[in-house]
Amino acid sequence: MLEIILIGVVLLFIVSYRFSTGSGVYKFINESAHNLYDKYAPYSYKEMRAKIKKLGIDYTPRQYITQIVLIGGFAAGVGYLYFYSLIVAIVYLIIAIAMIPYITYLRSKRQYSEFIFEQIQVYVTNTIMEFSTTQAFVKSLEGVVSSGVLEDPVLSDVKTMIALSYEKGDVYDSINYMNTKYPFFMVKNMHQLFLQVTKEGAKDTQETFDNMLTDIDALVEGVYRDRMDRANFHRQFLIFGFALYGLAILIQLLVQIDTYISLLDNIFVCIALHLLVFINTYFLLKGERYYNENVGAE
Repeated sequence: MLEIILIGVVLLFIVSYRFSTGSGVYKFINESAHNLYDKYAPYSYKEMRAKIKKLGIDYTPRQYITQIVLIGGFAAGVGYLYFYSLIVAIVYLIIAIAMIPYITYLRSKRQYSEFIFEQIQVYVTNTIMEFSTTQAFVKSLEGVVSSGVLEDPVLSDVKTMIALSYEKGDVYDSINYMNTKYPFFMVKNMHQLFLQVTKEGAKDTQETFDNMLTDIDALVEGVYRDRMDRANFHRQFLIFGFALYGLAILIQLLVQIDTYISLLDNIFVCIALHLLVFINTYFLLKGERYYNENVGAE
């Protein structure tokens, strides 16, 4: 029965695609998903998605459909092989597809955080390099803005820093603004150095700034190395997590399928199996959240 339904779904998709113009099916699903995000997602999430889409690192409609098919199909397979019930398989399918927007949110948050870190690195490095020529903090900021190396939202925040500096007549409020908005160590250290230079006068600071640039390069190298290590661990974590779903298959091999199916008549066995699936799924989602939220920038 399950095989017939799956074949029917595939045939329905093929017929829909054949009678659509171009990539109409993909476009419809993509626009429907984005409309749902725009209606219910928080404003910060909409900003992240807009920036990620502009950067060209968002999933394509085909990739989203592939994700839905793989995750939904896997959930339906687990539900059926655990309980040999088409109803349970459909319920698991619906729950799995409902979790995809949350997974998308986590991935978007990580991508946006990595983009912000790269922009902050560019801001700090170029401000120090501009200062070696201008010997003035605000002029350095103006040089970074005019160079075109920054993108929003960091670009707009640097422009705000410049406006605050001219409005207040000093750099204290602008530095506090940037430190609060982007609490990275490299930002605070650079600003602290500029405050010291502002108070004591611009003396021979070239060596100090050169040392800071060297430290930033070492920090960035460490961050990218950490990202690669985390990505490798993440793949191993997912493999291990999905392998745990095979415990019920192992039990069936040990006690024979007929005996296993007879055990499903016991409500407590069914509850235990559902708990096994939900706990393992919770374990996977927690790991996915940790991987995407704790990007380890500094």
